[in-house]
Amino acid sequence: MDIQELVRAQRAYFLSSATRPYAFRMEQLKKLQRALQTNEKLLEQAMYQDFRKAPMEVYMCETGMVLEEVRFHLKHLKGWMRERAVPTPLAQFHAKSFVSPEPYGVALIISPWNYPVQLCLSPLVGAISGGNCAIVKPSAYAPATSAAIAKLIAETFDPRYIAAVEGGRAENSALLSQRFDTIFFTGSVAVGKVVMEAAAKNLTPVTLELGGKSPCIVDRTANLKLAARRIVFGKYLNCGQTCVAPDFLLCERSIRDELIAELKAQITTQFGTVPLENKNYGKIINEKHFKRIFGLIDPAKVVAGGETNEETLQIAPTILNNVTFEDPVMQEEIFGPILPVLIFDDFDELVLTLKNRPKPLALYLFSNDNAHRKRVNEELSYGGGCMNDTVIHLATTEMGFGGVGESGMGSYHGKPGFDAFSHHKSIVDKKTWLDLPMRYQPYTSHLYEKMLHFFLK
Repeated sequence: MDIQELVRAQRAYFLSSATRPYAFRMEQLKKLQRALQTNEKLLEQAMYQDFRKAPMEVYMCETGMVLEEVRFHLKHLKGWMRERAVPTPLAQFHAKSFVSPEPYGVALIISPWNYPVQLCLSPLVGAISGGNCAIVKPSAYAPATSAAIAKLIAETFDPRYIAAVEGGRAENSALLSQRFDTIFFTGSVAVGKVVMEAAAKNLTPVTLELGGKSPCIVDRTANLKLAARRIVFGKYLNCGQTCVAPDFLLCERSIRDELIAELKAQITTQFGTVPLENKNYGKIINEKHFKRIFGLIDPAKVVAGGETNEETLQIAPTILNNVTFEDPVMQEEIFGPILPVLIFDDFDELVLTLKNRPKPLALYLFSNDNAHRKRVNEELSYGGGCMNDTVIHLATTEMGFGGVGESGMGSYHGKPGFDAFSHHKSIVDKKTWLDLPMRYQPYTSHLYEKMLHFFLK
């Protein structure tokens, strides 16, 4: 595929204004909706091939979430597209002021391998509803799912409008060498910097959904049985290969042993006594990541799990105890089924420690102490999170999802998804029947000077 020619064709199609009308956007969203429903089994089979994902998990975390995103955009698009009137300052009398959303143009969406359907097609929903053309680039690390997405896109859309480009680093580099009107990237911090550097050459706006080490705090007031259940779900979902998974656990010293016991019990309840024999427990995406994650397991600190199967690329849900911030497992985002447990004695010191760490994509607090909840909300900066739960904050169309600082910039889901692919023009429509002379030279009138001070104060 000639990438340069593809971008040129999409730009020509966008400049024809074909993508702008409300009716066109609605029809394309409906086409994507039908394509997802028609290809549900294809995507399910592809994801089992790449991840051993259970069908229910595929629908819950992938296809179903994209369908919900489409449904929400279909319901609200007309209102989002409307011009929004705003008050006009008295000094600009008589005029009408309004904000008008318009599409950026040709968008590039680069998606990761860990949730390859959701993280590729959910941003595409925003690009479509925003009135853009788009090229999507699925990850080569999930080859079966990448092929399924490319097939779905090719059978559903005119490539001048929406196209999928498969491949690896060479294709990524070729795409980033082109001029786009906006770039949406989901992936690692390191690659995010490469994307931003490439975008800077053309001053292209970017949305970056990155990652980081997301903490999970449990204090002594928490419901430990429920906390363990929800932490095990969020941590080991997709074998820990989730950007908002609890990366590490910070628990109050007095409840550590009880919490670990509850976590171990929940691992058995949710995955069985031998998780690697559970047909619904997945695998690590490839050998490279398997070896990296395995290398983070300190056998001396394993209190649950630790079993591996290199042939099937599986690592059992694992808990490490007596971990410190200096341990190797705390030097990088784990992105796997290892849960390090650290302790704290003083909540004030804990807050100070987290303030001085990079801003994470997510943060979770299990507590019934209102003062602790208030401090975490007001003093710590993070992309988003939950009180007394994990990961579910991203599964809503009613608020945006995104990072802050090293964990990303910009957000999407629901209306923020439309906004991520729209420029909001600010316009003043000035009337011609009156033209106040005070702004024009010569500035010799004391009356005009007094009027100016009256209007602008």
